[in-house]
Amino acid sequence: MSKNGHSNPAYVSDHVDNVKQQSGNKYSLELAEKGAAKDPEYNPYEHREVPHPTTNWETLFHLLKGSLGTGILAMPNAFRNSGYVTGSIGTIVIGFICTYCIHQLVKAEYELCRRRKVPSMNYPAVAETALSEGPAFFKACAPYIGTVVNVFLLIYQLGTCCVYVVFVASNIKSIVDAVCETNIDVRLCMIIILIPLILINWVRQLKYLAPFSTLANFITMVSFGIICYYIFREPVTTDGKEAFGKVENFPLFFGTVLFALEAIGVILPLENEMKSPHKFGGSCGVLNVSMILIVFLYVGMGLFGYLNYGSSVLGSITLNLPEHEIPAQCVKGMLAFAIYITHGLACYVAIDITWNDYVGKKLGPQRNKLFWEYAVRTGLVLITFLLAVAIPNLELFISLFGALCLSALGLAFPALIQICTHWYETSGMTKGWLLFSNFVLIIVGVLGLVIGTYTSLKEIVLTFTE
Repeated sequence: MSKNGHSNPAYVSDHVDNVKQQSGNKYSLELAEKGAAKDPEYNPYEHREVPHPTTNWETLFHLLKGSLGTGILAMPNAFRNSGYVTGSIGTIVIGFICTYCIHQLVKAEYELCRRRKVPSMNYPAVAETALSEGPAFFKACAPYIGTVVNVFLLIYQLGTCCVYVVFVASNIKSIVDAVCETNIDVRLCMIIILIPLILINWVRQLKYLAPFSTLANFITMVSFGIICYYIFREPVTTDGKEAFGKVENFPLFFGTVLFALEAIGVILPLENEMKSPHKFGGSCGVLNVSMILIVFLYVGMGLFGYLNYGSSVLGSITLNLPEHEIPAQCVKGMLAFAIYITHGLACYVAIDITWNDYVGKKLGPQRNKLFWEYAVRTGLVLITFLLAVAIPNLELFISLFGALCLSALGLAFPALIQICTHWYETSGMTKGWLLFSNFVLIIVGVLGLVIGTYTSLKEIVLTFTE
C-alpha cells in the first residue's frame, strides 16, 4: 500500500495480506477485553506466532523497496511548489514528524497489547482500544473510530489507484505521442487500459500475480537507474530556480510529500511480522535507518530533479525525459507496466475492505455471491477509472489524497492514540508534555487535511474549468 506513493510491486505483494488486516478485526476490542487485566510481565512479542518471520534486514529492505514508486517520481514537482531550499528542509522536517508518529503508534500498540494480553493489533483495533482507555469523551467515540480509520484507509487505497491510472495513461500517451508524432487525449489511453485493469482485478489469488510482481520489481530498479542517468548527465544549476516557493503552493508540497513518505498503513503489519520486533524501534532501529535512507532518496530526487528541469517539471519526472530517445521511452513503458501490476495489488486491499467487511457480510450465503464479488471488483475499478478520466492531473491527485488521508492516518490519529493510551498513566509535567506535543501534531494534521485538501480541490476546479 500500498503507500501508498509506495508502489513497488514486490513490496506490496509480499505484504498485502497483512495490510488488508488493517480493515479487519483479527484482534478486536472484544477479544482484547477478555484479557483486560493488566499484567506487567506479559510481553506481546513473546506470544506472536508468525509462520514466516522476517529478519531486520528483510524488513529494512521492504521499507526501502516501498519508497520507489509514483511518490518519489513526483518529488521534483513538489520542489517546484516549494522551492529547492524550502523543499529540502521541509521534506526532512516532514520525514522527522512522520517517523516520530510511527514510533508513537508502534509504542501504543505494544502498550495496549500488553494491557489486553494479545500478541498484536491492527490499526483500527489499536485506535478503538486506545480511545476506550482514554477520557470519557473519547470512550464514547471508541465504537466508531475503527470504522473511521477503515474509511480513510479505503479512500486512500482508491485514491492511490486513481493516481496509478493517471500515471499509466500519461506515460503511454507520452510514448504514443513521440512515436506517432501526434497529441492524443490522455483519456483515450485510459479507455484503452480499462479492460486490462478490470481483468487484473478479477484475479482473486495474489499468488498468480507474484511472477509479474518479481519482473516489475526488477524493471523498476533498472528504470530508476536510467532516470538518474538523465538527471545527472548534464551539470545541474540553481540559475532560474526558485529557492523559496509561494506560500499558497506549500499545501500542495505538503500533500505530495506526505503521499510519498507516509507508510503508516503497512508499518504495523511489517512490525508484527518481524522475528525481532523489539529492534524495529530504537535510535538505530530498522525504522530510523530506513526512514533516514528514504528521506535522503526523496530529497535527492526532488532537489536534483527540480534543479534539472526547473519550472517545467511535470507530475512525474518520467514525463520530462527526452521524447525521442529510446532509453527514455523504455523507462516510461517499463514503469507503466510496473504500476499497472501494482494497481491490481493496491486495489486488492480496497476490494477486501469493501467486500469482506461490508458487502459480502450483508449478502450472506447465496448462490450468486461469486457474481456479486466480481461486480464489486469491477465497480471499484470503474470508480478509480471515472475519477481519473474526470481529472487526469497526476500531481493534484497525489497532493489531494496525501493531504486528505495521510494527514489523518499518519499524523492526527497516532497523536490521539498516544494521548488516550497514557491518559491515566501520566501526571504533572509528563502529562503536560504528552498533551502539548500530541495536540501540536493533531493541529498540524487537521490543518494539513483541511488546507491541503482545499488547495488541491481548488486547483482541480481551476484546471477542470480552464
